[in-house]
Amino acid sequence: MTAAMEMPRVQECAVASCAYNHTNDCHAFAITIGSSDHAHCHTFVELPVRGGIDQLVAQVGACSRSDCRHNSDLECHAPAITVGPDNDMADCMTYQSR
Repeated sequence: MTAAMEMPRVQECAVASCAYNHTNDCHAFAITIGSSDHAHCHTFVELPVRGGIDQLVAQVGACSRSDCRHNSDLECHAPAITVGPDNDMADCMTYQSR
């Protein structure tokens, strides 16, 4: 049996238009971060309905920004992240280039 890694939580999401955002909390089960040019939240979806699981706060499931100082083997090792508007509607604001 292998032990599961504790994934970092989405501490805050300031992207109110995302369907997973409920009062600045992300309620997706897990999010994916990364694009070739910036740390985009790929789980962002703009819909008129709210989704996700009310009892959960999202965690970072994967991050393809291997140039981020918090990234090791495409896994985020930051204590927690925040998501907000930057290059587009939803980016990881915790991203820091190595």
